[in-house]
Amino acid sequence: MLKGDFGGFPVDRLTHSLQTATLAHRDSQDEEYVVCALLHDIGDTLGSYNHADVAAVLLEPFVSAENHWMVKHHGVFQGYYFFHHMGMDRNLRDNYRDVPELFKRTAHFCEKYDAAAFDPDAETLPLAFFEPMVRRVFAEPKRTLYKAAFEKIG
Repeated sequence: MLKGDFGGFPVDRLTHSLQTATLAHRDSQDEEYVVCALLHDIGDTLGSYNHADVAAVLLEPFVSAENHWMVKHHGVFQGYYFFHHMGMDRNLRDNYRDVPELFKRTAHFCEKYDAAAFDPDAETLPLAFFEPMVRRVFAEPKRTLYKAAFEKIG
């Protein structure tokens, strides 16, 4: 997430991420979800074609399976809003309709928070506001497999 890196969008990547988290927070999503919203595009400059995978790997030990799935697949779901402008199938996300609850969760995330967070005039809470949330979510692995490994090394 680089301040000043606009990637062709009306706000830079950092502002987009902060706006996404701000929208989720203002909509009373829980802290883990808000942190996922904040970090969903953290891999954008490292792996532009698989940025969602980069974010998902970072978050996986610390978030629920549902939030992990949402972050991991948000790139395909976000494509609904622009893939057709690139000659791609905007409905690629339909490949995931066999998991209806996760489909609905991820489509909602993209529609309500991710796609809406490119507004230069929108409320954008500062990174410092989210820092305590990030520290709490990353304080200890949540998932059993990672928790056991953490206890062995930690």
